[in-house]
Amino acid sequence: MSTVPAATATPPADASPTRTTDGRPRHLYEVDVLRILTFACVIGVHTTSHTAATDDVGLSALLGLLHFTRLVFFSLTAFVLVYSYEIRPRPMAQFWPKRFLLVGVPYLAWSFVYVASAWLLSSTRRGDLPDLVRTYAEGIVTGVAWYHLYFLLVTMQVYLLLPVVVWLVRRTRGHHVTVLVVAAVVQLVVFAGYKYFPASDAWLHGYQKQFFFSYVFFIVSGAIAADHADAFLRFIRVHRRGVLWGFAAVGVGTLGVWTVQVLLGQSLYAAGTPLQPVQVVWSAAVFVGFLAIGARWADRRRRGSLLARVVDYGSDRSFGIFLSHPFVIWLLLYGDSWLEGHVAKPWLTLVTYVLVVVLSVVLTEAFRWTPLSVPLTGRPSLASRAQREARARKRAVAAAG
Repeated sequence: MSTVPAATATPPADASPTRTTDGRPRHLYEVDVLRILTFACVIGVHTTSHTAATDDVGLSALLGLLHFTRLVFFSLTAFVLVYSYEIRPRPMAQFWPKRFLLVGVPYLAWSFVYVASAWLLSSTRRGDLPDLVRTYAEGIVTGVAWYHLYFLLVTMQVYLLLPVVVWLVRRTRGHHVTVLVVAAVVQLVVFAGYKYFPASDAWLHGYQKQFFFSYVFFIVSGAIAADHADAFLRFIRVHRRGVLWGFAAVGVGTLGVWTVQVLLGQSLYAAGTPLQPVQVVWSAAVFVGFLAIGARWADRRRRGSLLARVVDYGSDRSFGIFLSHPFVIWLLLYGDSWLEGHVAKPWLTLVTYVLVVVLSVVLTEAFRWTPLSVPLTGRPSLASRAQREARARKRAVAAAG
């Protein structure tokens, strides 16, 4: 949920993927595209889960493919953290306060929004303040205040572990391939246990997705990719066509695994669950595939163009949209929903998706201009930024006069 250092313009084609021609860190516009595409798929996962018929084979298969989102995001989180840290190393006493402000505060705020909303709408719980406090506290500790907030809990675990991650990356230089292979094997074993041997993780009591060790390969691979960012992004550019064909092939293979599991008797949803071995391969393919798409965009980006402004806007607002979009889904589909009563399936999924995107953008934009921008969007208020810029201009004019 963080950003990479920005430069003033996209470098020429012969510049380094991570540096401008004068050696300054370049803004990684390919990461912006990766972030936007993945967030768009997050909304797709949640919208489809709430609107698809349980026997809809097509949408269930699509849902199985879209379940890469959490895994790609943990790779992205580790990549951005390590890349940024290596460019501008700083003490954790400076790093942690900023990171926890922009993720921890929204985590607390939105956990309360979701818990309090459910509490107010419950005829049996409403008015029971001890129940509200207890439920909120449990949600904070376990990440279950709402179904997407565990992601922030794991993200904060990664923040805490950054010194260990950076140490591992530096200590094992020259042996990163071995580290990746070991991490991948561990990840496959963990996911195989979660999927095929449920008794093996009974001690987690259903909280598998709330712990960083459930995503060890994705955290490690993102960190190692960041340590080789220049070579990694150059490889993706040079071999873009092969990367995209591999991306498509792994997608077909993932659908094949889903189909086999359905034929063997698993439910349409269970066959595509995210914590299973095939997702290790598929999510890694999505990460590099989306980066290849993003790299193509970055190399052709025209600064100031409409599309460039749209992508910049989407990347900046993406975290706020992530935080609020389940609330929009809830409002649209709550109770005897007008939408469900007037839009037939499977069109309900598409219509709901469009409405959720539009309304979440509107909601996030409104929040960005209020003092509640940090707790509700994880970004500083645009109003305060505009005021600071106006004061700076006045000072400049006064100094020039």
